[in-house]
Amino acid sequence: MAEHEAPVVEIKDLVAGYLPGVNILEGCNLTAGKGELIGIIGPNGAGKSTLLKAMFGQVNVRGGSISLLGEDITGLKANKLVARGVGMVPQNNNVFPSLTIEENLEMGVYQDPSKLEEGMTTVTELFAELKPRLKQRAGSLSGGERQMVAMGRALMMNPSVLLLDEPSAGLSPVRQDEAFIRVSEINNAGVTTIMVEQNARRCLQICDRAYVLDQGKDAYTGTGRELLNDPRVIELYLGSLGA
Repeated sequence: MAEHEAPVVEIKDLVAGYLPGVNILEGCNLTAGKGELIGIIGPNGAGKSTLLKAMFGQVNVRGGSISLLGEDITGLKANKLVARGVGMVPQNNNVFPSLTIEENLEMGVYQDPSKLEEGMTTVTELFAELKPRLKQRAGSLSGGERQMVAMGRALMMNPSVLLLDEPSAGLSPVRQDEAFIRVSEINNAGVTTIMVEQNARRCLQICDRAYVLDQGKDAYTGTGRELLNDPRVIELYLGSLGA
């Protein structure tokens, strides 16, 4: 990232939670530069998914700030964030099963239908296997295929940043590998990507930088390679998380 260039996403001292008086995030920090793939790992209950949901306006932010390309987006609702260039792929219920693949992708541009043609071209080039199956109902797809459709829908608006909540969750080992390859391909296409992932070892293998969350704070940060080889991270997190 160039010295003068604003980060795509910058989170400072974020405090957030679902219930009044109960904070899940206790002063979390994160920066994502243009084109970076950022991983977020940590034990269950550390606040990983809450951090992603806070970025996407789905959790009450009680302190700190979130900025996108230098502009404050703290507390904005999801529809406003999508219009500003934030794409989100949730872990569960991430496709409309009764709609076709094509209709699911079209839902990605409901705020700006003028982006439909360009979005379709981008997504079907990135995920070539979807192109001949656009008329197939999403409900008939495997978990890995649904994940692809969900990622595609989030990319239809050409977002500045893509948020991924556990893209490998619930998939077989082979499908998990495919999911990580897809994430890398999306990122290689130039999309800044922030990924929460339970499979810590695989996450660290593909990400540029990562944050280890623990008890609502960023406990460690570094490049994926640094954290993979950090004795503290191995002892505390990779032993149970990355096996």
